[in-house]
Amino acid sequence: MALIELDGLSYAYEQTVVLENINLRVEAGAFLAIIGPNGGGKTTLLRLMLGLLRPQQGQVRIFGQAPQQVQKRMGYVPQHGNMAPGFPVSVADVVRMGLPLRAGNRRAQQAAIAAALQQAGLQEQAAARLDDLSGGQRQRVLLARALVSAPEILLLDEPLANIDPYGRQCIVETLMALHPRPTIVMVSHDLGLTAHAVDSMAAVNRYLIHQQGRAITPDMIRLMYGLHDEGCLHWPKVQP
Repeated sequence: MALIELDGLSYAYEQTVVLENINLRVEAGAFLAIIGPNGGGKTTLLRLMLGLLRPQQGQVRIFGQAPQQVQKRMGYVPQHGNMAPGFPVSVADVVRMGLPLRAGNRRAQQAAIAAALQQAGLQEQAAARLDDLSGGQRQRVLLARALVSAPEILLLDEPLANIDPYGRQCIVETLMALHPRPTIVMVSHDLGLTAHAVDSMAAVNRYLIHQQGRAITPDMIRLMYGLHDEGCLHWPKVQP
């Protein structure tokens, strides 16, 4: 069953077309990586899925509905948190921010926070100040904040950016170990780690090519980076 459906989707900022004629199906339980160059439309695509933007052409359907109607069933992990440095907040407090305003009694809230921290591998850091954590740990706090409401779809925008190799590996392994696993859509530039974890890839650069499996195809390379020419050492071997 496709939880995410994009049909003939196009979006432009003023006169600049960012996405054009995008078609995509993401099945329940899938782990999809979205790859592509900076400015290629990856973040815009996530915002359209979240219902933060509305397509100018085509449509987005999440659970068969408009995204704005099902936002509570989705979790989102941004590339960076919006906490000011030095803000005196604990890890558990940040995770609590992901709960709906009316999320049951205090005991139920504490249980949800504890479960999210366990999923993110941060049980021992619940009382720690956010400022005292490493970059990778802070990113996993944002992941726990997204998981605390038990989303059915998890969208992540460059969660591996600006984090040391160990931290990136921890985040990928955390995502792979989620159970029950939500449907995951992750924007990433770390192709090595990403390809190890996901079950399908989508290359985006105004247009989109979706490929089941972990391989990055020649068509994806052409879409993201263009064709080689005579100035490239291996140009004769990669001519289309």
